[in-house]
Parts: sequence; C-alpha cells; structure tokens
Amino acid sequence: MEASTIRPPAGPATVRPETVIRQTPHERLSALGLRPIGRASEFADDIHGLMAKTPLFSGLDIEETRKLGAFMYVYEAPAGVTIISEGESGDFMMLLMSGMVDVLRRNRYNFPSRIAVAHSGHALGEMSMFDGEPRFASCVTLEPSRIAVLTRDAMLLVLHDEPRLGSKILLKLVQLLSDRLRQTSAKLVSYLEASREA
Repeated sequence: MEASTIRPPAGPATVRPETVIRQTPHERLSALGLRPIGRASEFADDIHGLMAKTPLFSGLDIEETRKLGAFMYVYEAPAGVTIISEGESGDFMMLLMSGMVDVLRRNRYNFPSRIAVAHSGHALGEMSMFDGEPRFASCVTLEPSRIAVLTRDAMLLVLHDEPRLGSKILLKLVQLLSDRLRQTSAKLVSYLEASREA
C-alpha cells in the first residue's frame, strides 16, 4: 500500500446495532470538528523547522520531512476541543504546528489537573501511538490550533515504504525512551535515598 492511499474519510463511520465499527483516527478527528487541510508534505518547510525542536523527529533533513509528510495529514482545530482523551486507545500522535494545547491528567479526586501547556513544536501522544497503551493524559485546544497527525497505520507504511526513514525514527524513539528511563531512575534513587535519611 502506498502513502497516496491514506486519506481522511468524508465522515464518521455508521454503527450497526449488532456490531460496533471502530472509527479511524481521521474519522474521529473529523467528528470532533477538526478540518483536514492537506498532506503534511504541503507544509514541509514549516514542519521541518518545528520538527527540529521535537526529540522524536530532530535530525530529519528537509527531504526526509517531505517523505514523512506524505504519510501525515494537517488539521485545523477550534478552541476547546479534546483531541486526545486520557485512558482511550492511542493510535495516532500529533505535532502541534500552531496554537496551544492544555495537557490534563485526572488527579486522585478524578478532577482534571494541568500537567503542561504545549506550544508549537511539541509532539503529543507519541508513546501511546507506538505501544498501544491507554493515553496518559488528555489534550484540549486552548485556542484555534493547527496539528500534523501521524497514525500508527501510517507509521507502519513508513517502515514498509521508506525503511531508512522509519528506522531513523524508531532509533530516535529508543533514545527518547532511554532518556526518560534514566530520568525516572534518577528520581527513584533520589526518593529512596531521601526516605532512608528520614
């Protein structure tokens, strides 16, 4: 299957009473009111500058950005839309091109609590896209925003059709996970040392 076969469907899937049809990320995003405006390759110059700030994509040259962009779609989202919901299955990630996104996680009282505010250049949802685990937090647009979306299915196509590019991204992912594991381990050691001294 080629990248050209990936396109946002016209609308949400219908649900038959006897079966539940799982919607694609493109169908879900359209149902939320996001408007697809084209392939990310059409915005390659803008995206290339943003990707340099994103650990997962830093190091891609402009040609690699164009190749990856052929597998991604760009959407415009109004303010106040929950693009990613905590606990849902993760099958896409997004690169915030413009706007601001509130990153919220429910606390022990089940109340949404802000853990970050994402700005242009931030990647969101990449871990769940790769491992398929439930989303760690919710992402809500604070203002009209533009996002580039890479789905898990599209990433599999990148690995098949552009193996060098796919391998480069996977290597970056491994480095990113390793860095996060080291940071978590360092925090755990500090916590254990502090608890022994107390």
